[in-house]
Amino acid sequence: MRVPLSWLREYVDLPATETGRDVQAKLISAGLEVEAVEHLGADLKGPLVVGQVLTIEELTEFKKPIRFCTVNVGRANGTGEPQEIVCGARNFAVGDKVVVVLPGATLPGGFSISARKTYGKTSHGMICSGDELGMGDDGSHGIIVLPPETEVGKDAIELLELVDEVLDIAVTANRGDCLSIRGVAREAAIAYGLPLRDPALLDVPGPNAFGYPVQVSDPLGCDRFTARTVTGLSPEARSPLWLQRRLQKVGMRPISLAVDVTNYVMMELGQPLHAYDRTLVRGTIGVRRAEEGEQIVTLDGVERKLHAEDLVITDERGPIGLAGVMGGANTEIADHAEGEGTTDVVIEAAHFDAVAIARTARRHKLSSEASRRFERGVDPQAAAAAAQRTVDLLVLLAGGTAEAGVTEVVAPSAPHTISVPADHPDKVAGVSYGRETVVRRLQEVGCDVYGQDELIVTVPSWRPDLQEINDLAEEVIRLEGYENLPSTLPRPPAGRGLTHRQRLHRRAGRALAGAGYVEAPNYPFVSVQVFDQLGLEADDPARRVVRLTNPLNDEEPALRTSLLPGLLGALRRNDGRGSHDLALFETGLVFLPRSEQRVAAVLPVDRRPTDAEIAELDAALPEQPRHVAVVLAGAREQAGWWGRGRPADWADAVEAGRLVAREAGAELVVRGGQYGPWHPGRCAEFVVVVDGAETVVGHAGELHPRVVKAFGLPARTSAMELDLDVLEAVGDDTPQAPAISTFPVATQDVALVVDKFVPHADVETALREGAGELLEGIRLFDVYENEEQLGDGKKSLAYALRFRAGDRTLTVDEASAARDAAVALAGERTGAVLRG
Repeated sequence: MRVPLSWLREYVDLPATETGRDVQAKLISAGLEVEAVEHLGADLKGPLVVGQVLTIEELTEFKKPIRFCTVNVGRANGTGEPQEIVCGARNFAVGDKVVVVLPGATLPGGFSISARKTYGKTSHGMICSGDELGMGDDGSHGIIVLPPETEVGKDAIELLELVDEVLDIAVTANRGDCLSIRGVAREAAIAYGLPLRDPALLDVPGPNAFGYPVQVSDPLGCDRFTARTVTGLSPEARSPLWLQRRLQKVGMRPISLAVDVTNYVMMELGQPLHAYDRTLVRGTIGVRRAEEGEQIVTLDGVERKLHAEDLVITDERGPIGLAGVMGGANTEIADHAEGEGTTDVVIEAAHFDAVAIARTARRHKLSSEASRRFERGVDPQAAAAAAQRTVDLLVLLAGGTAEAGVTEVVAPSAPHTISVPADHPDKVAGVSYGRETVVRRLQEVGCDVYGQDELIVTVPSWRPDLQEINDLAEEVIRLEGYENLPSTLPRPPAGRGLTHRQRLHRRAGRALAGAGYVEAPNYPFVSVQVFDQLGLEADDPARRVVRLTNPLNDEEPALRTSLLPGLLGALRRNDGRGSHDLALFETGLVFLPRSEQRVAAVLPVDRRPTDAEIAELDAALPEQPRHVAVVLAGAREQAGWWGRGRPADWADAVEAGRLVAREAGAELVVRGGQYGPWHPGRCAEFVVVVDGAETVVGHAGELHPRVVKAFGLPARTSAMELDLDVLEAVGDDTPQAPAISTFPVATQDVALVVDKFVPHADVETALREGAGELLEGIRLFDVYENEEQLGDGKKSLAYALRFRAGDRTLTVDEASAARDAAVALAGERTGAVLRG
């Protein structure tokens, strides 16, 4: 909302010394978001005067039309002689009053004016357009032609109100009252402790039987409809300069007098209005829901197919306007330039349901100044005053006559009241305001307050956002000043801190970051097509998703069941922008639909929900386990003077899974697997034992080439994903101090020949069990394949076995016996034989 300071001062007697910056600071302190203060005409310097065109000589010897003009500027040039000016515009004629800038002046943007020779003539100044004066778009795109009665030689800076300050306010969704000069003026009056001259306080005649006939068929969608009629408007009447300038300053383009007046009153009072050409309206004006398939051509010239929930204005022919959004072309006010023009108008000032208007505007992708106000909340009591203000301006500016008939259709409703303890704002803010301060602040925003310890507050009609006691507390706190709230630290009760799940989440993230991974959080929204890109089977449980009713992006309407889509997208973007060596990780929730879908209950706000209510709400939510995932591409170790680097591969992804399992204290079994996005020959599955049964908790390895191609990833990209909650359930992360023995270690190396497809994990497991309690550690240090030496389909696995006893030094025979037992069990289970 753009608010000119000059317009604001009309309703609040701000101190003359107050600048736009001062008012901005006051309003920000009161809770409004004033983003900027625009200084109009800050670098404008006169002389800038009104002139009258005396003669025009057409210069035809140039490529484009040029005119050599003489202009009477009175005594502004010091001589009284006509001013000679060269101009290329053609939208003015001899006798027109125009704006002339004389030599020595400076136009906005630092453009200095001086006499200069051009097109064979000397031009002593310029005839100005609105753009050159920084006036914004007036729709003419040419020279400003002033009304004939404008005095020659008059200062045009003052006449056109070119110097002003404009506050640019970002109005939040709950403060629809501040989408008007009236609403911002009320806030300024409160901030400065000054009285408000409310422009809505007008003498309004009561309804009678002579008004234009109106029938409201949907009182829930339209609870108030005021209609007034003005006849005998002059088709030639133009909006005065002061009205045009105010519209331009708030960011609206002047169109025609009737339309400009309705826009002006909307910006002034916050009540959207619409003017219908009375001669084009057929019969009774109605308000109803649209019939499915009905069509209307709106004022923007677009034919729109209506929805059954759209609220429409009708006459006997059908829809003539989208209620609260935009009028129809079939009752449009005609400008005098298009024909005879409109002389009789019907003024509509109505109050529509905010939700209905918001949905209609979004459904038709048609946001207007009117819909922005209705969907945020409009003062229903201001409709009659806005209609009266519009009638008064049309009678004053266009010579019309206001008909005596007044139509008001009102659905009865009681004012909203709230019961609030007088000390409730004190408890919320932690400050002792006292009853007098609370009552005074609530009365300043327009509330009627009664009672002592328990206040009965009647909310003003222009503040539909005040619904419950905390809203009232917020009003008191913001007006007393957020900056005056003391800084206090919260005092959590003893014994509360991070949960075990939260601690594991943080430890896993720190461990991965320490291993060189960079955290890359992603939005939890995915498209259903991403599962095809991941190569999942048609019956894969991961394809069952929770769909959003109102997604932020229509292309991503579902919640993720895996972290990989977001991480792979982040990897692709970074690789495309030149970062080719990547190791990214994310820990976050995935969303799995329950077998039985329930509707979530609405929890109360006046008390703490009961345990049963919370449990019922939790039961309606999808399952949300926490996963951890990594993706890798490019170099894992960089090359340099220290030696050769190496690329990231499947083993790094597997090691990331082991790293997370160690943080959880879980025993993780790694074995060959095959699942969706991973290469079938380079995929490991992670298994843990839950209640005596093996459970797959994740996968790691190199991605399938088809998946790499589908996502546009670097070749040989690897990934890992684990269910962190399952690891937490089976793990024991109690810190264990390392045992330090004073006895030496005995190392025995063994090389075992096994079939090529025997997993290393099976061999290692057998060696561990066979070696017994003396085995301290085992490490695979070599894998060798050679058909000539080992035979076809064979491989050699070389292990280093570390033996140690806690109470003695092992003998060679003891270590060798443990080694032989390990080899024997490995041979029994996997067919391994010692390599000769």
